[in-house]
Amino acid sequence: MIVRRFLLWARTAPAEARASGAAALASAYLRSGMSDEDRREAETALIALIDDPSPLVRRAIAEEMAASPRTPRNLALGLIAEQGDVAALVLAHSPVLSEADLVDAAAVGDVLAQRAIAMRRCLPASVAAALAEVGCEEALVTLASNRTADIPEFSLERMMERCGDDGALREALLERADLPAGLRQAIAARVSDALAQFVSGCGWLTPERSARLARESTERVAVALAAGGQATDAPAIVEVLRETGRLTPGLMLRSLLSGEPALAEAAFVSLSALPRGRVAALLRDRRGAGLRALCRKAGLSQALEPAFVAAILALNTRGFDAGARRPGLDRGLLADVMLACEAMHGPEADALMALLRRMDSEAAREEARHMANSLADDAALALLVEADPAFLLELASGDLRAAA
Repeated sequence: MIVRRFLLWARTAPAEARASGAAALASAYLRSGMSDEDRREAETALIALIDDPSPLVRRAIAEEMAASPRTPRNLALGLIAEQGDVAALVLAHSPVLSEADLVDAAAVGDVLAQRAIAMRRCLPASVAAALAEVGCEEALVTLASNRTADIPEFSLERMMERCGDDGALREALLERADLPAGLRQAIAARVSDALAQFVSGCGWLTPERSARLARESTERVAVALAAGGQATDAPAIVEVLRETGRLTPGLMLRSLLSGEPALAEAAFVSLSALPRGRVAALLRDRRGAGLRALCRKAGLSQALEPAFVAAILALNTRGFDAGARRPGLDRGLLADVMLACEAMHGPEADALMALLRRMDSEAAREEARHMANSLADDAALALLVEADPAFLLELASGDLRAAA
């Protein structure tokens, strides 16, 4: 009876009063001890109020009922059929919506609706996949930023295929801990290309110079990702590099000369089609037996064989799997390779030596930068001790306490 009186009153009441009344009715439905008959009438009344001409009424109902598991499903479906913030509020929070409901809403919803779905906690893989296929750029950025969303690997790749030129999406994807190494490499390559185009477009560098810088930047990222990831990361990165035409002998040589041969090893496996165990044995043979045959099997030019053989033998001298002494190219390894190649002649040999000299210059700059930072740190510490001699005693006593 009370609900019927409410509906009669709602026919002539002002919009703001109807909104307040609708919120009160929704709250009573969720929290008060209504009889079964009153609850059925209240549910019918709330569903009827979805057709109220004022959006204030629908907004009031959504605010009260969006997050409740006791919300009637038909009411929730009626609210998400709306556009704008009312539907978004329910789509973002309602626990009564099924995966199928959310997939359908993603397909027909506006930007607000898609973003609301993308920000749901523990978003299921099926809904994430649907958004990856049909979502707008804003929704994809929101989805990528949702750390609780279960996004399949193929959906992450699809997001990059559709909107990979969007910087916000690339940044959000790179911050995900579950991003596959191959896709991380693809994003890094796209970022490098975008920067190169921007720099050359501004006239700051020639297109050739900016392209080289982008390529070298992509190579450094690839080597670091392959070295710091899991065992399956390097092969995945190599496949991405092959598909995009970026798997070059220069990149393989950089991997070896950085003291991080994981990428080069995966590349030899991929290019030679030899079993992984066989390639691993050849690369770790200190005598170097079979290295030239491995290079030829991988399709490397004969002019490059001395460089690769020298790099691999030098790595084995210190321990092939010992890891890099510090990030970046190793000047000691570079010196061994340049010595092995300096007597070579011909256009390919000249190009190889030019590449090695550029790498040596890069390594020298990095070494100088590291030394300058170290000297600056020492100078800053000396000034601090000079200003406060007690600091040194305090530091020493702290070290002694830590040792104890």
